[in-house]
Amino acid sequence: MMEHLFLWLLYICSFYAFIPGLISRLFGYRVFQRGDSETAFALTFDDGPDPIYTPLLLDLLKKYGAKATFFVVGRHAELYPDIVRRMHEEGHQIGIHNYIHRANWLMSPAAVRRQIYLTQHIIYNITGQRPLYYRPPWGIVNQSDLSPNSQYDIVLWSSLFGDWRKRVGRQKLAARMLRKLRGGEIMLLHDCGNTWGANRDAPAEMLAALEYVLQEAQQRGLEAVTIGSLMEGSKYMSKQRKDRTAHEGKDGAYTRRAPLGTLLSPFKKWLVRLWLGWEKVFHWMFHLQKTGADGLFHYRLRSYRGRPLQLETGEWLERGDSIIELHFDNRRLFELTSGSRSMMQLAILFIQGARKDFPKLAVQMKEQPELMEARALYGVSMINRGPEKFGFAVRELPQGMFAVMTRWYLKLLLAIIHPSGSMRLKEQSNHLIPRAMVVSTAAFMQRYGIDRTTITDDSQHHAERGATLTSAPAESSSSIEDALTATDVQTQPS
Repeated sequence: MMEHLFLWLLYICSFYAFIPGLISRLFGYRVFQRGDSETAFALTFDDGPDPIYTPLLLDLLKKYGAKATFFVVGRHAELYPDIVRRMHEEGHQIGIHNYIHRANWLMSPAAVRRQIYLTQHIIYNITGQRPLYYRPPWGIVNQSDLSPNSQYDIVLWSSLFGDWRKRVGRQKLAARMLRKLRGGEIMLLHDCGNTWGANRDAPAEMLAALEYVLQEAQQRGLEAVTIGSLMEGSKYMSKQRKDRTAHEGKDGAYTRRAPLGTLLSPFKKWLVRLWLGWEKVFHWMFHLQKTGADGLFHYRLRSYRGRPLQLETGEWLERGDSIIELHFDNRRLFELTSGSRSMMQLAILFIQGARKDFPKLAVQMKEQPELMEARALYGVSMINRGPEKFGFAVRELPQGMFAVMTRWYLKLLLAIIHPSGSMRLKEQSNHLIPRAMVVSTAAFMQRYGIDRTTITDDSQHHAERGATLTSAPAESSSSIEDALTATDVQTQPS
């Protein structure tokens, strides 16, 4: 029994890790590990950024006019964004080296995808440009890394020098590098000594050796370039050209991406199912109606229980007024999230859904006289950028227990529903503030094609409260991705 178990484990490990690693190394299958140039070589640096040695390295590269490619660890980039920003601004390329420095052999395909996704998201937030290149820690690939559907070029190396060990010393290290100094070479070095098996101060020896190598390269007429430059015109690139041309986006990154839903762990998928099951019970208990079979919204008629809110007409929504309370259909939004290959695609689907659903809601309101008597449509959400485009005014929630509990609830929902919700909470916690969104029934019906003369108007005394509207301005420079930092509308409690 134990012998059979051992054999099965050996087979699984071989097909998942050993064999893919072997064929990638021996045959260069789906990896770039050497260029074809006679005058250019690539310097690549792993494991950074380091707060001490990476700035010194950038100074050295700038001194000799050399360009390099940095394969950064996501966690380190998160800690030192200014250094990553400097890399980008000085013309170096930035690649992915996982979020933490862990071998891909020890992780499932889904775990590796999460590592890559988190790191590319951090790099994009810092530089505004999505990375194209990926180097797995220790160059260890697994079967899923070599998938033809991968959006990244896997970059290995043609020479490494043991520079992570301080005892090698600068002289021996320089001698090793000079023996490999030629066109087409991809040199692997390390600008951080904090990873397992490395010496903390080893990069100091590497920097001293590298300066001597850069001086020698200039004398030989060799140029240190980025991986992208070395890859251009190479045999590897000619094989990838057709696919890249078909799938490359405007920002230079592949638009072909794994669905965001594949980033969810089994535990998180279980939480999502549990949460959505509870929502079905909630909708049944409170008799929520839906805007359509595939609609984004649920709604119900109820009395407003909050403090007075000013509408876009200058009128006021008072306590006791009839409102149509809106909820996002989180099941539908989760389905959109799971099937989307980028946040941009998700945002577009969301906007298209809202534009499709609001006219349907207007028709349903006209067919139900009691809905037409409502003073406003109302909800609360952490989606603070974008509702104005649909006619909703955004208002601050009054300080109090409701605001505190609503913020807690929506953050919990974001962490569960969104594939990178935990990361967004960590990065943008101070900006995720629930706000009320409200639009008068008259304005909503007029905007979505219904004759507003059918709407009763008994609000003269509301208008006396004030006619000047001070709405929360939409940020014209905000990205469409920022408009989707949460996926729920929570309403005032009964």
